[in-house]
Amino acid sequence: MSHIPYIESGSYPVRLGNTVRPLVDSAPTFRRICEAIEGARQSVWLSITFMDPEFQMPDQRGSILDVLDRAAESGLDVRIMFWRPNPESSGYGQAFAGSSAERDMLAARGSKFRARWDRAYGRYCQHQKIWLIDAGAPSETTFVGGINPTFKTFEPGHKGEGHRHDVYVEVTGPSATDVHHNFVQRWNEASERMEADGVWGHNSEDDLPFPEQVSASCGNTPVQIQRNIYADRYRQSYAAPGSSAMDIAAGEHSITEQYILAIDAARRTIYIENQALPIPDIAVKLEDALKRGVDIVLLVPAEPENHVREARRDPARKGYFDHIEALGRYENFTLAGIAGPNEQGGRSSIYVHAKIMLVDDEWVTIGSCNLHANSLIGHSEMNAAIWDSHMVQAFRRQLFLEHLAQDTKEMSDRQALRLYRSIAHENKLKGLRGDYDWEGLAFTIDPKTYGE
Repeated sequence: MSHIPYIESGSYPVRLGNTVRPLVDSAPTFRRICEAIEGARQSVWLSITFMDPEFQMPDQRGSILDVLDRAAESGLDVRIMFWRPNPESSGYGQAFAGSSAERDMLAARGSKFRARWDRAYGRYCQHQKIWLIDAGAPSETTFVGGINPTFKTFEPGHKGEGHRHDVYVEVTGPSATDVHHNFVQRWNEASERMEADGVWGHNSEDDLPFPEQVSASCGNTPVQIQRNIYADRYRQSYAAPGSSAMDIAAGEHSITEQYILAIDAARRTIYIENQALPIPDIAVKLEDALKRGVDIVLLVPAEPENHVREARRDPARKGYFDHIEALGRYENFTLAGIAGPNEQGGRSSIYVHAKIMLVDDEWVTIGSCNLHANSLIGHSEMNAAIWDSHMVQAFRRQLFLEHLAQDTKEMSDRQALRLYRSIAHENKLKGLRGDYDWEGLAFTIDPKTYGE
């Protein structure tokens, strides 16, 4: 195993024998998910946080509901876990909360899939984004990531505003069993399952059995499925196959713990893509790594959300930004955004919604967990932590080819991050001169002014 440690206290162990496939940006991701659904033999299960019912799947497949309805009509067992906001979290994204209008729409469509709605604690949300095809069958595969079916699909090279950059990973093999276990745990204890408007297409007694055996090995990659689960949200401590039962009622924060372990273990490089700036606890760990000589690139949305701008204006939040500005004092740190060509001959920001971290070209985590307090403390989240240097290097090469328009195959991880810094800095200077003939998409951002 790598020098980057794994979590010993979570619900799921590191499992060998997996095949993993990173999927970059929503159009390629949903194309592959649709292919998996079309090849499914038994079931399609998914957990959704935000959804636009009219979201169009790639290649003229119709809307997401069209795809799911066709799957159910073909005889597949289609089950969906939807998040239902609390009053404290209402208005936080485009949730499909099971309103009377939404249920009327499903009735008008004749939707035959089964659904349950699930609340989170207080202002938090059920933020896991997972798809599980043929759970428990030999053809089982699963997808873990952060993409919501809400925004237009993004294809590299396309012009126009409103695009998002995001990442999923397909995991096939023993670790898919843990995604299966997680779905069963959530389905059986969904908060709204006893409410008249809390289920669709079935009754509250339609529970699922937990998996009893691990899926067959089909590769060589070690993977650990990790979760953040708020305390007292679920109570069934039924152990996953080959693992010990965890007191899930006490909560789980194995993703948060893994982020810290990986940063502390970094020797050469840390590459992060995240929707959010890191909270102070994580920023301090990143500064410690910078002091050790680790090269760090942090890719974030070039145009931050309004709550970031509001926080920047709040004197009480000054300490939060002080930690980010401290990172910018190190030559081996780069804060960056990405922007693609637009129809006017300039550049439009591409919103970074990914939640990934690569360390030393040996380890990566891909999932739904942001570096802000909500994800690290309160949301339900799921990430796949992966120890596979060949896969991580290929993934880094894929990302950097999109962002830098250069193939870094022959470069070490340190050389590649330094190239990222150089190209992003040059693109920023070009942008200041009104020259948008950039190399790739990346440009540097000043931590001292981010969010102003």
